[in-house]
Amino acid sequence: MALMCYNKGCGEKFDKDKNADDACLFHPGVPIFHDALKGWSCCRKRTTDFSEFLSIKGCTRGRHSNEKPVEALKPEVTSDKGDQKHHNGTEIIYQGPKSAEALQKERPSPDAPKTKLPLKVSASLSQLLEKMEIDRNEETKKKESQTVMYGTKCKNPGCKGMYKGFETNVEECIHHPGGPVFHEGYKYWSCCCIKTMDFNEFLDQKGCTTGRHRWIPRQDKKKVACRHDWHQTGAQVVVTIYAKNAHPEHSYVEANGTVL
Repeated sequence: MALMCYNKGCGEKFDKDKNADDACLFHPGVPIFHDALKGWSCCRKRTTDFSEFLSIKGCTRGRHSNEKPVEALKPEVTSDKGDQKHHNGTEIIYQGPKSAEALQKERPSPDAPKTKLPLKVSASLSQLLEKMEIDRNEETKKKESQTVMYGTKCKNPGCKGMYKGFETNVEECIHHPGGPVFHEGYKYWSCCCIKTMDFNEFLDQKGCTTGRHRWIPRQDKKKVACRHDWHQTGAQVVVTIYAKNAHPEHSYVEANGTVL
């Protein structure tokens, strides 16, 4: 009569009379679930898919066993208050799982006011910021000493204006305040989102905002998409944002109990 093998990772049926020392391929260790990865403590293979975890082949040879693994003893309820005792008389306090309604009540509201988290600036970043400030001041002085030449084109995207004298400064500048976007063959400005596949049509798109002409290229701060990563432990969530030369005065993190 075929018996069921209860070794972890095996689960095959075997004949007791034909059971050999290398008939079973199983996991002698215990299952490990950490950072969304699943695997066995006895081998190195890890996966994020539970079905793949169950199908990981054993790493050790041995004999089949039809003995069920011993389960941990469950505490016995001795009172209505939830106090329980082990079989040896040791008293423990047991708390059952909380209901979804209770958990929802305990969870802070995402609409709660956010506060700015404190910033700690490293010494290396402070030195870099000082150097950048010196370079920026020298560049500003250099530009201020330059005069705008006749025929200089406006540096605002989408504007066709040219400098023809002081009176040109009072003219309206029709331009795009956003940035260019190139996605899946389409070209458009982030401020008005008029999509086209022709590059010349993209360049000829009329601006959507009026303002003042800008004859000198701008070198001030700008928003960029930053790469980020995160991981969590039992008590913390660690978020890492990769931003080159981030200035502490122009950067901040706001958070409440559930939203960052």
